[in-house]
Amino acid sequence: MRTIRIGSGAGYSGDRIEPAVELAEKGDLQYLVFECLGERTVALAQQARMKNPDSGYDPLLEERMRAVLPLCAARGIKVVTNMGAANPVAAARRTAEIAKSLGLSSLRIAAVVGDDVLDACKDGDLPIMEFDGTIKQLGNRLLSANAYLGAEPIAQALTSGADIVITGRASDPALFLAPMIHAFGWAMDDWNLLGQGTVAGHLLECAGQITGGYFADPGYKDVADLARLGFPIGEVGEDGSLVITKVAGSGGAVTAQTCKEQLLYEVHDPKRYLQPDVVADFSEVQVEEIGPDRVRVSGGRGTRRTDTLKVSVGYVDSFIGEGQISYAGPGALARGRLALEIVRERLKLTGVVTSEMRFELVGVESLHGPQVSAQANEPYEVRVRVAGRTENLREAVRIGNEVETLYTNGPAAGGGAWKSARDVVAVASVLLPRDLAKPQIQFVEA
Repeated sequence: MRTIRIGSGAGYSGDRIEPAVELAEKGDLQYLVFECLGERTVALAQQARMKNPDSGYDPLLEERMRAVLPLCAARGIKVVTNMGAANPVAAARRTAEIAKSLGLSSLRIAAVVGDDVLDACKDGDLPIMEFDGTIKQLGNRLLSANAYLGAEPIAQALTSGADIVITGRASDPALFLAPMIHAFGWAMDDWNLLGQGTVAGHLLECAGQITGGYFADPGYKDVADLARLGFPIGEVGEDGSLVITKVAGSGGAVTAQTCKEQLLYEVHDPKRYLQPDVVADFSEVQVEEIGPDRVRVSGGRGTRRTDTLKVSVGYVDSFIGEGQISYAGPGALARGRLALEIVRERLKLTGVVTSEMRFELVGVESLHGPQVSAQANEPYEVRVRVAGRTENLREAVRIGNEVETLYTNGPAAGGGAWKSARDVVAVASVLLPRDLAKPQIQFVEA
């Protein structure tokens, strides 16, 4: 039975780069996947693209590509990534320039486009899933609408000879499922194979989480050498069989526990894990340790995909003004509380208009509130934080300004003041008939 090895080179946009290099160098891979696109990331990338049509892709794309392309080209490893964010074509062009500068002009680079469905969403005035309202009611606050594309166009790009496939918004597991479809010729209606492949993709998509990173909890779940955490490898057979492992000698651990925790991560209903390609069923998955850092995962299934695609809608929700300042030494807690009361009163006196406010002492009550923390020992130092939600930037700026004035207007001995004001890009979801999203493949030669 044929088997392929797929490495997970990143679990989010700012992830470490050295583990991906280690995978390319020592992982004996056929595919290296970088999953770098969060729910808000694409909306923020759309903002960047509005300012500069040549931007809008992942800021670490160049550094990652320069680090791994020579190794991947030498070893015949194909790269799949959603680092295209809001501008896959620009990302592909930049990758082509990088490849040429590295002497790798033979590489074929494909951009998968078609996830930008803003016009289709506006035309349909679709209902928003998280709150009452429709997409038209967002008005000029609407920034973006990107559909979660599936594995099929990525697999088609690989079959057409792409060495590197760069997408925008795509389902995270689909980035890993696509190489399986390409390598083994799986049919797009073989629901059980697609379901098992989705199990593999879901386990691999968050990179270091499954090798012990997110799992680690000192004294309860100890994991060795986290500073050198190795990223995971999926050994996938043409029958959908799966073994999760990592590069020998790298930090972290692959165990039944790490795999079970990742299997449940961000899954609402294990029997109906909705994906663009399949409705995956994790309910009968079996996890078995078969050796050091080797875990077999089996039993994934699937049923027919839905007629709609999930769309992430990015919009400007509001503005946030924030200010912080620290107090230390005897009486620090009392001075911190006095500082909060001063700012609270100042915001009333000066008429700052907010829809939501938070007054908190970081390290004392900011996570669980004053009731839970009331019996805690008094700290030697505290950090005052005041934050408020406003309808415009001007009001947001005034919140941080009031915190900064504590420097000279009391209480005594505040230090390290910091302030900011920014817009808040929020994300909501709508469901779009899948035939309104029309993925296409554009090749860029290095």
